[in-house]
Amino acid sequence: MEILPALGQAGIAKFFNGPESFTPDLLFALGEAPGLPGCFISAGYNSEGIEFGAGAGRALAEWIVEGAPTMDLSYVDVARFHPFQVNRRYLHERVAEVLGQHYKPHWPHYQPVTARGVRRSILHDRWAALGASFGEGMGWERPMWFAGEGESIENIYSHTRPNWFAHTAGECRAAREAAILLDQSSFGKHLIQGRDACAFLQRLCAGDVDVPDGKLVYTHMLNARGGIETDITVNRLAEDRYLVISSATTQPRDKAWIERHIAGDAQVTLTDVTSGYAVLSLQGPRSREILARVTDADLSNEAFPFATSQEIDIGYGRAVANRLTYVGELGWELHIPTEFAPGIFESVMAAGAELGLKPAGYHALEHLRSERAYREYQFDLTPEDTPFEAGLGFTVKLDKSGGFLGREALLRQKEAGLLAKRLVMFMLKDPAPVLFHEEPIRRDGEIVGYISSGAYGFTLGRSVGMGYVRHAGGVTKDFVESGDWDIEIACERFPAEASLRAFFDPAGERVKG
Repeated sequence: MEILPALGQAGIAKFFNGPESFTPDLLFALGEAPGLPGCFISAGYNSEGIEFGAGAGRALAEWIVEGAPTMDLSYVDVARFHPFQVNRRYLHERVAEVLGQHYKPHWPHYQPVTARGVRRSILHDRWAALGASFGEGMGWERPMWFAGEGESIENIYSHTRPNWFAHTAGECRAAREAAILLDQSSFGKHLIQGRDACAFLQRLCAGDVDVPDGKLVYTHMLNARGGIETDITVNRLAEDRYLVISSATTQPRDKAWIERHIAGDAQVTLTDVTSGYAVLSLQGPRSREILARVTDADLSNEAFPFATSQEIDIGYGRAVANRLTYVGELGWELHIPTEFAPGIFESVMAAGAELGLKPAGYHALEHLRSERAYREYQFDLTPEDTPFEAGLGFTVKLDKSGGFLGREALLRQKEAGLLAKRLVMFMLKDPAPVLFHEEPIRRDGEIVGYISSGAYGFTLGRSVGMGYVRHAGGVTKDFVESGDWDIEIACERFPAEASLRAFFDPAGERVKG
């Protein structure tokens, strides 16, 4: 009525009162339905259809005409939902809660309280006995932090320091000084096999996956603009068989992306084996010493280099051991057939008892990966970001035979020289404030970007974060090092150091053991 005063005298001609459509995550559903080529969805606007209608309509029209989104729509992509999320009881309970989130404080790391316990690791009860406070990711119950004996596991949220900070700090300290054990069974795991499996993945991945059996390749699947659609690790198991590992929260969308690109005449099959394997991540400087107590495999750098995989005996069972890390330490991710997981868990915990091994949760994982500047999909990596802009050019193999989807866009970007957008690492100079997400980044007083992800660096004693910085003249090393940087938190500016490398172990020496 302020914009169109006549509306004030128009009166009410018609009044609508009826059911509204809500989704489990309070985001609408847009895009091509998985498994139904040419069927596009625009629904579930959570009482915000008028607000989003024009932009969503344009985005969907571009998607239909261009054959793919022309902007980052991953967070509203209809392919993001898991099949269990059409369960009516689940929706009835969860939607009643998310409706209220319109009007409640948006706490960092908020955990829903309804429709819980949908998916549980086979080790769930063991983590609970150790004092785990659980959170949810794609329906999975995952340990977020561990309380001390007799202490409450309730979350008390805060925009500064929540009640779990002290516990998480201890888990992070154990990871840097001894070892931690994390349950990452929620990882998405897709078995891709067949005569054409290698050629198919070579066309879809920016990295070279035609590697020896047992070699692990961190890579991305890109769109035609060079933007990152999936953030994955590829394990070549055999000449015609690969295991593709991705985040739990993006697993349905990753699966849909891969299936969408399998040609009708290709000898390629995709099988979701997520539930078939539990994953225990043993990380820390003493991880080799602990694992050596329960296996006869040679774990030395020479026999078991970083980014390689072997099937080894652990305790009474066998597991696929991947020498990888998401915390910046020596470590292994153990993919264990589900029925063997309890026995292997008990063997590893017993072996590490006197060596400082502690259980750790996903909060610790977030703080540790932020210190090492490991990127996370949907925060630091999106379909609008290229590997070069994200500082991940090492994952791209431009000259591999046959090319790959997105290669031409990356070639143009490389030939252009300077990058006008680039992911930059930040560390606050003041040890008190806490970074989370979307805080404005200023260079010489001018806003040049926003924090994509941030966390308190307990090892560094200060908050660290990452964010894309934009500058028409190029975001160069000199541009980063010569500016006066600050990050705005709750309307207050805090001076920060800026770097194109991680502030913790920038050369990656610790992962080499």
